[in-house]
Amino acid sequence: MLKIEGKAKINLTLDILGKRPDGYHEVAMIMQSLALHDTLSLEKAREGIGLKINVPWMKADESNLVWKAAALVQERCGLKGGVNIHLTKRIPVAAGLAGGSADAAAVLRGMDRLFGLGLSDEELCALGAELGSDIPFCLMGGTMLSTGRGEVLRRLKGMPTAWVVLAKPRVSVSTAWAYQNYDEQGAERHPDNDLVEKKIIAQDLKAMVPLLCNVLESVTIKKYEVIERYKKLMMEKGALVSMMSGSGPTVFGLTAKKSEALRIAGFLRHVTRADVFVTRTSGCGTRFV
Repeated sequence: MLKIEGKAKINLTLDILGKRPDGYHEVAMIMQSLALHDTLSLEKAREGIGLKINVPWMKADESNLVWKAAALVQERCGLKGGVNIHLTKRIPVAAGLAGGSADAAAVLRGMDRLFGLGLSDEELCALGAELGSDIPFCLMGGTMLSTGRGEVLRRLKGMPTAWVVLAKPRVSVSTAWAYQNYDEQGAERHPDNDLVEKKIIAQDLKAMVPLLCNVLESVTIKKYEVIERYKKLMMEKGALVSMMSGSGPTVFGLTAKKSEALRIAGFLRHVTRADVFVTRTSGCGTRFV
C-alpha cells in the first residue's frame, strides 16, 4: 500500500484569449499549489477498481474522476491486476480549487509507482490531459504558467510563501456556464502575466498582489453577489489581496503571516456561512507520504 497527497490550487491570474476550434477556450493563467490536500491510499487488488470515500454523498463509481484515472492507466498500460483506493477528502468539492483534478493526478502518480510502470512526467501529464485540463498542473504543482486549454505548462520561480484564507460560499458554479457568459460579455481588465512573473522572480509579494486578476470574476459575481461580499470582508480585515479562484465560487485572500490569516478566518467564520480554511502556498503537486 502507498499513500499520496493531491494538492489544491488557486489561480493567481486567469485570462481567456479566445475560443479554440475544438470548442475549448485558449487560456493563460498562473496557477499556484496549496498545502491543503486530499490523501489517497492505493493497494493492489486481484482485479477491477475499488473506491471508498470518506464523504458519504460522493459517488464512488465510474463517474468519479478518481475511478476514471485508474481505469485509464489500467487500459493504456495493459494492467491485469486491480487496485483498491481510499480517498480522504479535505479540499472542498466544486469549489474552483481543482479538488477532483488533484485526486485524479494522485491516482496517476500513485498507480505508476504501485505497479512499477516507469512513466515519465510527460507521459503522466498526457494521460491526465485526456481527463481534465487541470490535471497536468496538479501532477507537477508549484507555481506555473498554464496555457493552451490549461494543459501546457511552464514552471516559474516559486512565488514568495504566503498564507491563504479560503472561503467557499454555499453555492455551486458551473464552469461551462461561466465561460459561456464570459464569451457574451468579456472583461474590462486582463492580467499582465509577464509582469506578474517579474514580480515573482523578484520575490516581491506586495508588488505582485495588485497585479493579480481573474477575468471570470465579473461574470460570476453578477450572479453570486456573495463572492464580492467575501472579497470585501477579507480586504477590510487586512488581506493583501482577495480574489475568486478559477470559475468560483471560492474566494481566497493572501497574507504574509499565519496570524493574519487566522484572524481573518476567525472573523469570516463568525459573520458568514462560508466553509473557511487556512493553508499556505506549496512548492509541489502530488506527493508521496
